[in-house]
Amino acid sequence: MVMPVMSCAFATSSQSHEHARIAEELGFTRAWFYDSPALYPDVWVQLCRSAERTSRIGLGPAVLVPSLRHPMTNAAAIATLVDLAGEGRVSVAIGSGFTGRLTLGQRPLSWRYVGEYVGCIKALLRGEQVEWEGAPIMMMHPVGFGASRPMDVPVIIAAAGPKGMQVAHEMGEGAFGSVPLPGFSRSVLLAMGTVLLPGESPGSARAIAAAGHAASVGLHWATEFDALDNLPGGRAWAAVYADVPARERHLALHDRHLIAVNDRDRPFVTGEVLAAQKLALTADQWRSRIDSYVQAGVSEIAYQPAGEDIPGELERFAQLFR
Repeated sequence: MVMPVMSCAFATSSQSHEHARIAEELGFTRAWFYDSPALYPDVWVQLCRSAERTSRIGLGPAVLVPSLRHPMTNAAAIATLVDLAGEGRVSVAIGSGFTGRLTLGQRPLSWRYVGEYVGCIKALLRGEQVEWEGAPIMMMHPVGFGASRPMDVPVIIAAAGPKGMQVAHEMGEGAFGSVPLPGFSRSVLLAMGTVLLPGESPGSARAIAAAGHAASVGLHWATEFDALDNLPGGRAWAAVYADVPARERHLALHDRHLIAVNDRDRPFVTGEVLAAQKLALTADQWRSRIDSYVQAGVSEIAYQPAGEDIPGELERFAQLFR
């Protein structure tokens, strides 16, 4: 089997810089950090802290949400990370904004806007003058105030649906998704779950802590996009949020999103659910799944560890590639 690139993705925390250092020691090629300000610390601060504590591992946000920052703000942040880590270590993923906007009570952005935003970012990094909000802008940083232009930083598009795929093909150097996205020379797949210990049940407390958050994501997205009938038991599960006023429901729904199982979701996140969703697998089952990803065109697997033992989760996943 031709193995894909092994990377990791972190629900950005105050310890992400330490986790990136551990991932580098374990042989991970890249560390992606989530960008959802309502849930996590500032992604650029944590990436820069990681750059100062590592020497080889690639670094980047996955994914930036255009509405959260002016394109100049992100371009300057990219230049700062490049200055600290080196151009060859930095990649950036940009998307329409799922968790980053849903936690703010907003819907994803239009793909037209995302495409325009990506084009502006790339022009700024090349050192060009570009128009934004009716005025010409360009990076004017003198020597010593950021990496020099042009900067060759790959932009990966977190694509969803045909319009997202079109933007990825037209504007990106690859695609980032939660399902395999074929047709790209660089196709990054976000993978969640845990590698079971020998003889361990998917319903163990450790497995629930390490993989349960991934099961909750299915409910969160099905609720937000009116797809509860596609999720087994989805309507009964969603009913536990019925007492929350509709205009505030996103605040309860995304509590500990991609971090841990919240109190409302906990009764529904069982070993049977983790097994059915292939989130708690043996090492052999994981290897078989990785093989299927390769066959589907995935070139990089970004594994998100969770639970109380992040180093252990990283170590067990890294063993799959040895």
